[in-house]
Amino acid sequence: MKHTAKNTQTNHTAAPLENTRAAYRADWAHYTSWCRRCGATPIPPDAGLIAQYLTSCAAPQDGTPAFAVSTIERRLAGLLWQFAQRGVPLDRNASALAPVLADIRRQNTRPPKQKAALQPDDISAMVATLSYSLRDLRDRAILLLGFAGGLRRSEITAIDVNRDDTADGKGWLTISGAQLILTFHEKTEPRKIEITRGPTDEACPVHAVEQWLRYAKISSGPLFQRVTRDNLKPTGARLSDKHVVRLIKRTVRDGGIRSDLPEAERLALFSGHSFRDGASNLSADGS
Repeated sequence: MKHTAKNTQTNHTAAPLENTRAAYRADWAHYTSWCRRCGATPIPPDAGLIAQYLTSCAAPQDGTPAFAVSTIERRLAGLLWQFAQRGVPLDRNASALAPVLADIRRQNTRPPKQKAALQPDDISAMVATLSYSLRDLRDRAILLLGFAGGLRRSEITAIDVNRDDTADGKGWLTISGAQLILTFHEKTEPRKIEITRGPTDEACPVHAVEQWLRYAKISSGPLFQRVTRDNLKPTGARLSDKHVVRLIKRTVRDGGIRSDLPEAERLALFSGHSFRDGASNLSADGS
């Protein structure tokens, strides 16, 4: 049987889903209410009038919060669909409309939210959520070393135990007495980060790394490795830097960090950058 392809191009006359239709009805109600307050008529559509309406949504004069750009664009889509249903379509690229919408996008695009810096008390609370299983010994060392060194997540997982242990290693560690030294390959000369022992074993990054190496029986290869499902031994495979982000978010949640915020919001505040920002703040405070 020969099949004839149908043109399924989406346009403003296509029937939207029910939840979209409900949103479009709300958009129309909002627009017509605004028109009544301004003494204007919504039909026939006037590109200049709609441009004024969108501007008022982006910068309300009555003290109400401004709409997000995505909401404003959805309202425009709703109006265009409503006009099309009434037999009076309007081109969204009309000369009086397109520049205004572009200006709204430019002025109201919000910069990405800054990730929050972890503080010493935060790290202590996060570490306290971990047990002394092999996997948690590893994760404890990641948290304490990452914070003490102000490391990127990619740096944490790229450390080898010894120099040139692996082809993909970016650095190695040396433990000497009260100090742990991380050395990273750089284009010009190696970069060294010196980390001293903490006042207690529980808060000491050097002790945490030593415990992980001892119980995992690792003497070469990647410093932080995956652990077998039975949590009894390392696999030899380098840990992904994504694990660092998941670890931070999990221990932030379990440790009650910023519990004054809704869970989704507080988890979004922290990432691998939180180590670097926290260490920077610590140095600035002279602690």
